[in-house]
Amino acid sequence: MSAAADVRFMALALALGRRGMGNTWPNPAVGCVIVRDGRVVGRGWTRPGGRPHAETVALEQAGMAARGATAYVTLEPCAHHGQTPPCADALIQAGIARVVAPLRDSDPRVSGQGFETLRRHEVAVTTGVLADEAARDHAGFFLRTEQGRPLVTLKLAASFDGRIATATGQSKWITGAEARRVVHMMRARHDAVMVGAGTARADDPSLTVRDLGIAQQPVRVVASRHLDLPLLGRLARSAAELPLWLCHGATADAERIRAWEGLGARLIPCAVQAGQIDAADMLRQLARAGLTRVLCEGGSALAASLLAADLVDELAVFTAGLAIGAEGLPAIGALGLDRLEQAPRFHLRELRRVGDDSLQIWSRS
Repeated sequence: MSAAADVRFMALALALGRRGMGNTWPNPAVGCVIVRDGRVVGRGWTRPGGRPHAETVALEQAGMAARGATAYVTLEPCAHHGQTPPCADALIQAGIARVVAPLRDSDPRVSGQGFETLRRHEVAVTTGVLADEAARDHAGFFLRTEQGRPLVTLKLAASFDGRIATATGQSKWITGAEARRVVHMMRARHDAVMVGAGTARADDPSLTVRDLGIAQQPVRVVASRHLDLPLLGRLARSAAELPLWLCHGATADAERIRAWEGLGARLIPCAVQAGQIDAADMLRQLARAGLTRVLCEGGSALAASLLAADLVDELAVFTAGLAIGAEGLPAIGALGLDRLEQAPRFHLRELRRVGDDSLQIWSRS
């Protein structure tokens, strides 16, 4: 197979893997394409809940055509016995002759062992194809296994002077319908949607994916030190049907804890620092619970705490063509910076128009 063909088929495998984003945690969203004589004979991606794995789905589709074929997998095939048998063994038993995978798995139970198993059974292994793209797709999984926290995307929707609400708190709607639809697509590609207590009180959000024909919903996460959230709001009313996790401080009222547990919410105690929930500890707790990708939708205080702790991996900034003025609520709260070089700096990765608004995607690297 030529290098150009390897790139083409790996790009297809990556596109397939992205279909699982937001649904496979704590497992990575992997794609797999099986090619024989230049023709795709099997394809698959990790299914909701993390199983079956992409390789299993693609091999089942390929059947006997997998013998002598090349498998393009977006991450090193697993080599350990978990809730499913090792994918490396499945590829060998199916008669796959060559495996192309961009990256080694960061899970210590797998790292390098999948490739070693394949080579030991005389399966040719090629690595490094579209490695940068694969690293971006699997960044949340890598962060969880290597640093013990999920990837964080901070979404901001603001006026062009950086305000997310008027002085009276009115915020609906700063951006247009097209931008809001894109936000719903972002929610669908993340394991969880997170807001602070102030946003939950002011906006009474549902934090669900709507109008996209998607049944599976992200986990709704609210950071609320005191659990001072409305018990009759949308989140409370839907807690029994859709996952709702509340991150709170140790001094939260016991009656409120029992009330939210009774409604069906999951309560996650977190450390408190400087009078607010410690962002780093909160993300560690979320990672322990299995999350790999979190979309934070504000408010300004939570955004500031994540930025100040250097925990934002990606910024998605929607800018609307209106001005609110200095009396409006800023998109990001106080960071306490004295010098410009202390400011968190990101690199522009994408800029596009969304209806009458603009969308900028910024990343840390």
